[in-house]
Amino acid sequence: MSRDTMLAMIADAVSRRVLRALDFAFARFIAECDPNAEPPLLLMAALASRQLGDGHPCLDLQALDALATAQEWPASWVGMLAAESAPASPLVADSQGLPLDAPLVLDRHRLYLRRYWQYECRVATGISTRLRPVETPDDALRVELQRFFPVQQDNPVHWPRVACALAAHGLFSVVTGGPGTGKTTAVVRLLGLLQTLQLRQQATPLRIRLAAPTGKAAARLNASIARQIAALDVDEHVREAIPLEVETLHRLLGARPDSRRYTHDAQHPLHVDVLVIDEASMIDLEMMAAVLDALPIHARLILIGDKDQLSSVEAGAVLGDLGQRAEDGHYDAATAAWLRLVSGDDITSFVREDAQPLDQHVAMLRSSHRFGAESGIGRLAAAVNHGDANAVDQLLDAPPGDIAWISSSTNALMIAPSMVDGHADWFSSRATDHAPQSFRYYLERLKQQRPPLDADSAHYRRWAHDVLEAFNRFQLLCAVRQGPFGTERLNRDVAAALVAAGLIDTDRGWYEGRPVMMTRNDYSLGLMNGDIGIALRMRGVDGELRLYVAFPVTRGAASTAPLDDDAQVRCVLPSRLGEVETVYAMTVHKSQGSEFEHTALILPDDAPAMLTRELLYTGVTRARRWLTLIASRASIEQALAQRTRRYSGLAERLPPM
Repeated sequence: MSRDTMLAMIADAVSRRVLRALDFAFARFIAECDPNAEPPLLLMAALASRQLGDGHPCLDLQALDALATAQEWPASWVGMLAAESAPASPLVADSQGLPLDAPLVLDRHRLYLRRYWQYECRVATGISTRLRPVETPDDALRVELQRFFPVQQDNPVHWPRVACALAAHGLFSVVTGGPGTGKTTAVVRLLGLLQTLQLRQQATPLRIRLAAPTGKAAARLNASIARQIAALDVDEHVREAIPLEVETLHRLLGARPDSRRYTHDAQHPLHVDVLVIDEASMIDLEMMAAVLDALPIHARLILIGDKDQLSSVEAGAVLGDLGQRAEDGHYDAATAAWLRLVSGDDITSFVREDAQPLDQHVAMLRSSHRFGAESGIGRLAAAVNHGDANAVDQLLDAPPGDIAWISSSTNALMIAPSMVDGHADWFSSRATDHAPQSFRYYLERLKQQRPPLDADSAHYRRWAHDVLEAFNRFQLLCAVRQGPFGTERLNRDVAAALVAAGLIDTDRGWYEGRPVMMTRNDYSLGLMNGDIGIALRMRGVDGELRLYVAFPVTRGAASTAPLDDDAQVRCVLPSRLGEVETVYAMTVHKSQGSEFEHTALILPDDAPAMLTRELLYTGVTRARRWLTLIASRASIEQALAQRTRRYSGLAERLPPM
């Protein structure tokens, strides 16, 4: 096959949406840079580009059959590429990255775009240098662990205590677990423990920073951690040395507008001794490389997150790679003996002969406090996570009181109107003080609790805060953006249904009650991608009533608008907002880091490639009290059968025993 024929074939794949125009452009770039480039290399370059767009840092040449099936590649491609390890070319560097100016790197059986090969190497190096123990006085650690986590005679392993012990013993640790397993509580106690040990030896406390990938995740951790610190049984000077403010990673690193560079990097490291990052499943490979570059060599890094949630939108699945062996522990005998000494926990049953250094820094919390034994949502989440189709069928055939299942064969046009009232009668039981909610709930609170005309701006901000809280009780989640079950269509349909119900005056332009999500960071306003606000008619600082968009603000975050101590709200004129979108419905990806009293999750019938076990699990676990699942049985079965896999070499780059 000639080069021109190969390029024509790639162009045809673009027309059939198997590849993107960007992938074709990259293949053509390789052809122009190397007149001797063989046709298979052009196809490999296009596929490596496509893999990156799908979240994979590389093209795994040993997984071509699986990739072809999952992504509907022509069968001829596999045969063509299987015969080639990777054609020799000055544009393809070896596993050492040589030549330095080659845009592609072949590292064993993985073909990378150079930049992502560099990210993966930097992340592996940054973690590997921290996989060493820190000298900690065992006697003092034992005393503090028993104080923060009293021994429970009926429980041979208290996993939060194990997580804290391991984190105190090293410069790197991962604390993973499902919703409600106490990850935040464990980490707050860890910070109290570390500061206690530090202040016993030195007068200067540890410099601790708290961060999350998005503004929404930061706000949620901020609210949770403030309560946990207030209840912490420590001396006052220890409590004061634990920060309350949670920053986004972009703000922490000092993101520069319209640039991939940050203020803090290897040459200008962060001033920090301990960095805690929540919702780490959302961190992509590029961001993790930036974090590790900016972290001083002596600083501890603690990652918190649910390894089973959806991976980051961008390339990489860092937490998934790091926590892939957490379920079985994979501890070595030395770690087990040390834990028995300092914490009293017996993890003998989790000792494995193939233990690796990384395993000694990972702890999985296993008991959920959010979902009790009788919780239908909790049982459904566990069944989904384990791919247990029979258990899922049993739960949906006889739904518990906190779950409603509606087949998506229902007319799509009826979904939006049903979200106006939420159909509380779908649920077989409900609590007396809280009931399944819908969009009606926040809009009625908006109207019924509106301040009088002579109220001051502080009164209006408190009202805005209450409306934001009411909105956060219900959320419609979608797997996709386009199509009859996508966010774009449903946002329009819900708005039209709310107009028909008399709950909003119009569904055009800016109107009171419109919920919007930031789709890009705006550093001048202090608003981040994913932040959600609601348009409300409020009294501004000049005393005039006009339409503002009210956003919740985390305590301690920078603000250019007046804030009330009891209602942290930032009010922005709509004209100042750049890229926002209406958000009655949001994607499951965008919902990560959030939870809602009542979640309605809709799965499409016509996009099977988008349905995975991780997506279903993440959507289900956004619900705290009630879940409405709108999906055909076929869609649910498809999601259970298909796992998300990000092809990566990160785990293999970490040191073996």
